[in-house]
This record gives sequence, structure tokens and C-alpha cells, in this order.
Amino acid sequence: MANTIRASVIQSCTARFNLSETLDKFENLTRLAKERDGSQLVVFPEGFIGGYPKWSTFSCFVGERISEGRDEFVKYYNAAVEIPSPAIDRIAEVSKATGVFVVMGVIERDVGTLYCTAIFVDPVEGLVAKHRKLLPTACERFIWGQGDGSTLPVIAKKFQSFVEPTRTVETKISATICWENFMPLLRTYYYSLGTQIYCAPTVDSRESWESSMRHIAFEGRCFVLSACQFATEKDYPPDHPVADASNRNPDNVMINGGSLIVSPLGKVLAGPTRKPEDILTADLDLDDVVRGKFDLDTVGHYSRPDVFQLKANISP
Repeated sequence: MANTIRASVIQSCTARFNLSETLDKFENLTRLAKERDGSQLVVFPEGFIGGYPKWSTFSCFVGERISEGRDEFVKYYNAAVEIPSPAIDRIAEVSKATGVFVVMGVIERDVGTLYCTAIFVDPVEGLVAKHRKLLPTACERFIWGQGDGSTLPVIAKKFQSFVEPTRTVETKISATICWENFMPLLRTYYYSLGTQIYCAPTVDSRESWESSMRHIAFEGRCFVLSACQFATEKDYPPDHPVADASNRNPDNVMINGGSLIVSPLGKVLAGPTRKPEDILTADLDLDDVVRGKFDLDTVGHYSRPDVFQLKANISP
């Protein structure tokens, strides 16, 4: 157990596409995870900064776009953040003040294109890496660009042992966003780099998501930390599209959570939770990764490189 750190997933949502309010919420939840639970690593959901525009169409039609959709995109564009930027600096300041390593989903603005991105923020070094979602899902392609192979990091991070503070725990951390988790070759690439703490920021709140996260943990022999948004209509601007415009209700659920933490043998350590706002915390014994590799290493002794090979283009 000496090779153990304590980690949390945060179930919450963007505050009405308001950057200042959302950053305040981030700080409060991070401090609570640290002060109440002793967390050393926290994972926030997909699009936590910038927002996930559930039910929006941006007035897109095959072969045609109209002015209302362009105006909606202007609002969404303005809610996104650049990397680096003062918003990222604020996240780094909170990380430094609390000593917590942060993995967070943000909507990144780069000149004229938005990306669904996960950032890695170290309490000592600040922003150390980012991962852009490789393939936006379905209508997300209207509003987000595609990432490329240059932002597929697996971060080597040393933590103080939660059990024996005089010892150091070496970890490798990755992030895979929402339906990227259904890309077998991407998972295999991260496995090949030795990911041990596989973070999965998402807005997929279906019950089947738990099965996917348990499968990935078992397959990759890694801890899976999946943070999902929980949002109701009141968490969006008053004029935001909803499932049933004739039955608007501030308490109608838009995104239903389901955050959880899973062990390398596929056991659920915490969650899934359906609470509007929640912090799930678990102790991660990194020796459990090795225990799992004993009989299954899908990029090692349980692979057939003479039959199958993975080729990755990691250039921009």
C-alpha cells in the first residue's frame, strides 16, 4: 500500500457558459477535494471550462448555414479559452496553492477554431500538456476541430505516497475524452506508453458508460477515472435549446452524471454517482497495475506483434 496516491473525480458542470463563475466553482471543488478528502489528483469533466452545448444545433443543415447559428457560435466561441491564457493561469494558481494535480476538460480557442481539449496542470510546473480530442462525435464536428497525433501525452508524475509520506510514487497519466474511449487503437497507443491513471472526462451519462469504463480498466490494467458533467436547464443560459421547449423547467436534467473510479481489475472503487454535484475519491495502489499485468498485458506478453502492429503518427 505504500505505492498509493489519493485521487478524485469531480461531478459538476459549467456555470451558464460564464467563465468567472466556472473558475470559482473549480477552485471551490478543488479545495474541498484537498481539504476534506486529501486528494492529490482531481479530474474534471469534458468541456468543464467553456461548456458543452447540449441540444444545440447551431442552425446547421446539409448545404446551408443561417445567421442564427452563426450568432450562437459567436457566443460559444467567446466562452472558450486560449491556451495559455489568464484562465489557465488561474487554474495553475489553484493547483499550486492546493498541491493538487489537475486534469480538466476545456473548450480551447485557437485563432478561429475551437477544440475539445483536456489539460494537465502540475502544482509545481503549471500547465505541462494538453490533449485535443481526435474526433468530435456526430454534430460536435460542426463546432470543434480535430486534434492530431502531436497532443497524445502520457505524463510521468511523481507523487508523495499517501500512506507513507517519506516515499515517492511514480505514475503515468493520460486523458481520453468521451467517445474517443471507443477508439481501440487510441487506447492501445496509451497502453503502449504505460498509462496507469487513465482519465476519461466525458458528458456521456448513459448507464452503458459504466460498462465501457470497467472494460477499459480491465483491458488496460489501469485505473480509470471518469468525470461526467451533471447539468440541468438552470445551468445553461435562459435561451439555450432544451429537449422540450414547450416544457421548460429549471430542474429538467440535461446531462445526468455517472462519474466513477475503476480499478485495474475492473472493480468499481467509487460511484457511479447521479448527484448534481459530487466528489468521488479513492486510494489508487499503483502496485495493482502490476498485479493486473501478471496475466494480461495487451501490449506485452498478451499481444502478438508478429501478427498485429500499431503505427502512430504523432507529428502535428
